Amino acid sequence: MVGMLAAMPPPAPHFAQPDDARFRSRGDACPGALRLHRADDGALARVRVPGGVLSADQADGLRELAVELGDGELYLTSRGNVQLRGLDAECGGELASRMYEMGLLPSARHERVRNVVASPLSGLDGRGERDVRPWLSALDALVCASEEAVGLSGRFLFALDDGRGDVDALGADVTLRARADGDVELRIGALESVARIPGDEAPRAALLAATVFLSMADASGSGAWRVADLSGGAGPLLAEVVRRLGAAGLPVSLGTVPVPGGAPPLPGVVAGPGATDALSVGLPLGRADAVRWRALTDVARDHGAGELRLTPWRGAVVPGVRRERVSGALGALEAVGLVTGPGSPWSGVNACIGRPGCAKSLADVRGDATSALRAGSADRALPVHWSGCERRCGHPRGTWVDVVAGPDGGYRVSVVRDGGRREEPVRVAGDPGALADAVAAARNPHT
Repeated sequence: MVGMLAAMPPPAPHFAQPDDARFRSRGDACPGALRLHRADDGALARVRVPGGVLSADQADGLRELAVELGDGELYLTSRGNVQLRGLDAECGGELASRMYEMGLLPSARHERVRNVVASPLSGLDGRGERDVRPWLSALDALVCASEEAVGLSGRFLFALDDGRGDVDALGADVTLRARADGDVELRIGALESVARIPGDEAPRAALLAATVFLSMADASGSGAWRVADLSGGAGPLLAEVVRRLGAAGLPVSLGTVPVPGGAPPLPGVVAGPGATDALSVGLPLGRADAVRWRALTDVARDHGAGELRLTPWRGAVVPGVRRERVSGALGALEAVGLVTGPGSPWSGVNACIGRPGCAKSLADVRGDATSALRAGSADRALPVHWSGCERRCGHPRGTWVDVVAGPDGGYRVSVVRDGGRREEPVRVAGDPGALADAVAAARNPHT
């Protein structure tokens, strides 16, 4: 496991759906780029973007696919991935072929399991203990070269934290967090117990944890999709991973590190240690039409380092913008309606797709969120997530305001605290003004 890794063979341009028995037995219907999901507004493709890193050319290619094959918009997920909606059910072959040419499908059999979030500002602002980009490249290559990893569900998540605690707070199944001394803390699920190992072994240790998880899930017959689904909890999994790491000759020790609160990058200019800065922007409700997306890619190509980093908070970071160009670049993004500063009323506001895209939704939550936003207070505090049904797809972690549509046309508004403790909800009828007041009061409980 910890020896030299053989070179990964080049991927074959074959786009048949995976037929491994493990997919059938686990019942995992999570959509991907090759397995389209039928929604009320057409087929949906979910494109995995490990670490949220896209070249400007890849971002341009996704925009062209959205315009030519879908509804013209791109939707960011809470894992920094991209969804295309409104697709024709028969477009799968063309979609896959073009994404392969763009370098977005390095392995057809692994495309749904390349779920990796990473600290989006790593290596850009002088903070953090380590630039995690080398970890990201290595882990993605290891996953794509692993026959066992094919059995992971489309929901299993890796997180690479540069030490600042941002993505460590997201509840991934396997988290690597850099330390100042060069070591790494390996966290399984939400355990406070972590294994400390040499930093250079981090990607291989993460893959080991994932494959041990699969073995334990198969042995128990549970068909668990994620660590939280294991019948024995995450503790036995961590113990077995530590045992195997030790057997492989790695120095490994156990410690206790509480799960951090974490925080997304604030929108605006992120000062860099050299001659360049980064720009952090938000996408209202996590979606961008062709105009907004093109503005992002143009700034990345013309003013920055030629790449985007999509964040798990449905935003984007443009690295490598020369300081004398920052003002003009930020102005170009603000002009198309992207969130470029913490004072925007869109900051911290998110919603599921709602009607008409989702048959389970009881309301047009995006329209209602927009109406309430316009009528609400300018002061913002807690993040708020609007949901069309009890599934609450894409909701944040930590403390947040939960706005859920009900069958009577109204909404329930409550605050969810760390650990999932939910306050008594306030029930609000469909009046936009009353709803805006209730949401504003929940987000700003001390005003």
